[in-house]
Amino acid sequence: MAVDAASTAYLLVCTALVQLMTPGLAFFYGGLVRSTSVLTMMMQSFVSMGVASILWYVVGFSLCFGEPAGVFGNPATYAGMRGVNVNEPLMRQGAAFVDGIPGLLFAAYQGMFAVITPALMTGAFADRFRFKPYLIFICVWLVVVYAPWCHWVWGGGWLAEWGVWDFAGGIVVHITAGFSALASLVVVGKRPADTEDLDVPHNVPFVALGTALLWFGWFGFNGGSALATGGVAVAAAVNSEIAGSVALFLWLLIDWLRNGRPGLVGLCVGA
Repeated sequence: MAVDAASTAYLLVCTALVQLMTPGLAFFYGGLVRSTSVLTMMMQSFVSMGVASILWYVVGFSLCFGEPAGVFGNPATYAGMRGVNVNEPLMRQGAAFVDGIPGLLFAAYQGMFAVITPALMTGAFADRFRFKPYLIFICVWLVVVYAPWCHWVWGGGWLAEWGVWDFAGGIVVHITAGFSALASLVVVGKRPADTEDLDVPHNVPFVALGTALLWFGWFGFNGGSALATGGVAVAAAVNSEIAGSVALFLWLLIDWLRNGRPGLVGLCVGA
């Protein structure tokens, strides 16, 4: 149950990289929407950094990684970061839950996932959510959807007991956000087609900047999911670069074939 200095330094950097992805998402989505919607779009991403973080440190982390208590983790296990040490690994039921890094660092790293996941959904319901309902929505969603799935998969819940392994959030982050985005559209409906340029990005450089920040952050998102330095982290980081590069180039070719010329937006979306 020792803290490894190299792994601790590595996860600190990865935590900062994942945090950077949410502003990157704000620029990416903000550039894709119309000029009348850009501030709302970016605000929805940035506010998640505040609201989700507060909820996470008060009770969210405990709901996800606390001692099993039915659907959720026990909210009292780590409420207000109680028992989460800055110098020792995270302990649960007398044993180290994650070894090699301080418990508070693990909580902070996982908190970055909770921050960006609700923001991922905002691209689906662009132009259709007012700010106050959006704040209520992400708070409820983090408790009702994100926390149970995180606990079931990463927190030692029933899916983890079945052997389900989600290395970097394919289930906990992307599947929950994707299906929730689709479900939200049932409620908010289609965007009003009041203009002909509904799908024309208003600021392509914003899209490119957002892509760069997201790509940079992926090395922390995927590489950091190893929770330690070593071969697994290296493989995850290199695979992230290869996957992004191949997707970027193939989307560029598809854009070229369909439209007769390569496009920067298509390239960024592919990456």
